[in-house]
Amino acid sequence: MEETPTGTPVGVDDPYSHVDRCDHCTDEGTCRFAFERFTDDPAFAEQRRDDDYRCPVVNPEADREWAPADCPNFRSTTEGKECRRCGLEERRMAHDDDRPLIEEHHLSYADGSEAPSAENGHEITVALCRWCHTKVHKSWARIDDDVSPDPEAIAAREQRRGKEFEEASFETAAERFGED
Repeated sequence: MEETPTGTPVGVDDPYSHVDRCDHCTDEGTCRFAFERFTDDPAFAEQRRDDDYRCPVVNPEADREWAPADCPNFRSTTEGKECRRCGLEERRMAHDDDRPLIEEHHLSYADGSEAPSAENGHEITVALCRWCHTKVHKSWARIDDDVSPDPEAIAAREQRRGKEFEEASFETAAERFGED
């Protein structure tokens, strides 16, 4: 199983098997990185320009086919709306500093650095709830395990839902401030 630079497991054998698509790839299959950030990697941008900015991972040509690992500027990060392992959905409270239920979990540390970037490797993240995140890092739990949300996670989510309903309820001024 892959590990972080500090030696804790990340919950997968192959980070690329958990990738939906590259963050730089548009819906039309073109490489946004080569177009918008051409100064970051001029040689790559020139190759993509000569190929009409086509993404070689999404649009493989007959004579050359790239896997996500072959692209020097590949990145796949999560939107963080649902835990990839147990399915718990995020419930954020406006104007509240409570810790989020869903966290970003790095699967890829390509060259052993703590924070992957365009210069030092591919950044691949998935969304995990706080409880699954802890289990993955502190045990041999895997991201693709078939599990249900932790009871504490469900309780935290329901507590937030209760606050939402409470805030959405209508209360007259007389009820809020008492009648004098």
